[in-house]
Amino acid sequence: MRYHQLMRTTITLESDTEQLIRARMRDRGCSFKEAINGAIRDGHRTDNPTTFESPIVPMGRPSLNLDRALYLAAELDDEALADKLATGS
Repeated sequence: MRYHQLMRTTITLESDTEQLIRARMRDRGCSFKEAINGAIRDGHRTDNPTTFESPIVPMGRPSLNLDRALYLAAELDDEALADKLATGS
């Protein structure tokens, strides 16, 4: 790999992330700097996005018949508009 620029900085790792970096160093036999750079690159990759699946949960039967819910909502909106126009507010 070819790097264009180097930047020296100080970072503060929380204990759990430090353990992850130390494990990466141990597993890959690399330096702290290589482990940090690799972790950042791995976290930035978009070529293999993680898919998210939402669990399907049965919610039971509705307590109201919702077949005409949109019709009822439209009627209520019409009534509210008619009241607003009648009162001038």
